Amino acid sequence: MARVIFYEKPGCKNNTKQKTLLTAAGHEVVPYNLLTEAWTVERLRSFFGDRPVVEWINRAAPAVKSGEVDPEKLDAETALILMLRDPLLIRRPLIQVGDRREAGFDIEKINAWIGLKAADESLQEMSEKLMNQDLQGCAHGHDHEHHQQGKCKH
Repeated sequence: MARVIFYEKPGCKNNTKQKTLLTAAGHEVVPYNLLTEAWTVERLRSFFGDRPVVEWINRAAPAVKSGEVDPEKLDAETALILMLRDPLLIRRPLIQVGDRREAGFDIEKINAWIGLKAADESLQEMSEKLMNQDLQGCAHGHDHEHHQQGKCKH
């Protein structure tokens, strides 16, 4: 099983579900606060690989929801500078296992990479339930009150 470095927004329901799924698969999850981490351009950039810049950005971030930041119009340098200033713009979670780094929680990609099968039968039902959920975006959808106010408190 893997040691998973997991950069999250504390209190985020989907990040909690993601960690639960990883733990149920027998992985050791080492959580860090994405919002208070001392990021550098180089270190942050290493999580995005060859993905398009638009996929680096958290679409539920207040600056995106308000229209202040348009992910479609960002180049890599600008996106990284904006994310360093406002970590809520960073697509989460950021995950590192060994030397490999990824952004977001694509269940199929993570399952192929480190495995998400429940470590024992008692966790199988819960794991299958979580794997059938959308664990990428905000667990509350985008039309709720907390999004209209520009932030998800969950």
